[in-house]
Amino acid sequence: MTESYMENTASVEARQPSAPGNRALRGGATAVPFAIVVLIAAAVAGLSVFYLLKPQPLLVQGEVDATRFDIAARVDGRVKDVPVARGENVAAGAVLVSIDNPETVAKRDQMKAGKAVAEAQLANVMAGTRPETVAARKAELSRAQANRVLAQKTFDRVHTLTEQGNAPQARLDQATDSLHESERAVDQAQSAYEQAVNGYTKEERDIAKANVEKAEADIKAVQSIIDQLVVQAPIASQVYQRNVEPGEYVAPGVPLMSLINLDDLWIHFDLREDLMKEVKVGDRFDVRIPALGDRKVTVAVKLIASKGEYVSWRATRATGDFDLRTFSVRAYPVQPVPELRPGMSAYLDWRSR
Repeated sequence: MTESYMENTASVEARQPSAPGNRALRGGATAVPFAIVVLIAAAVAGLSVFYLLKPQPLLVQGEVDATRFDIAARVDGRVKDVPVARGENVAAGAVLVSIDNPETVAKRDQMKAGKAVAEAQLANVMAGTRPETVAARKAELSRAQANRVLAQKTFDRVHTLTEQGNAPQARLDQATDSLHESERAVDQAQSAYEQAVNGYTKEERDIAKANVEKAEADIKAVQSIIDQLVVQAPIASQVYQRNVEPGEYVAPGVPLMSLINLDDLWIHFDLREDLMKEVKVGDRFDVRIPALGDRKVTVAVKLIASKGEYVSWRATRATGDFDLRTFSVRAYPVQPVPELRPGMSAYLDWRSR
């Protein structure tokens, strides 16, 4: 039994390596994972420093905008016809809405009749007095003069008889009154005759002319209202909104339709005031339009608002910082972009523009 145990022990010791070689193998196996850990830690530290030192992108978002016209009625009435539809392109001067107002049309006809009366009165004044009227006034003057001669003779006879005592004083007084009355009649007839010969005065002619001019002005005023019954497009544009339908009653100032001029598109940005030192009128940069597949569009700054406005941006720190204002900036595409539409978003990295 003792010999068997000794043989087994010798067999085990023969299979085991020597002690120094075994320790060398264990040391090499430990060094490899340590080197990998060091490399990974160095890589993580390097990437951390890179991302910490790398400037963060500053995305500025804008929006496409265009000139918009809100067409309103200047007169009241009932909508007669709306010959255009939403989204339709209309030319300058195209009829957008027709309004019916029979009362205004009737008022114009009334004004035309008043003008005809004023013109007839002016013609009568400018023509002067009719020859028949002049002859009648002359006859009245002659008759008044004859009555005055008769009254004078009667007064002379009665005066002589009164002085001789052959006529009472009352008869003389009656003859005197008759003479005075005949003289006044002559004066009146003379004035009427001269008026007929001279015709109307300058002031009367001016009044007649003024009445005609007033009638013409009244007609123009009513006609201007009638012209507004047909609402036309001011420029070539596209119908954005249609707010009325035939048969509806509209009042002055009520929007009937909204038009958009697609030939006058721009991109509107709100820039913080700390970025304004980096932009000026005439600058060009590229923006991307997500709605057009992130298409790149070159724009040029043509307008910078003269006054900043407050926005909802707040200081990131509770103390030691302050709120900033924003300035409105308009940038127009350098080349036409037919697919561009108002309301589309646009963005750019302000630091890498």
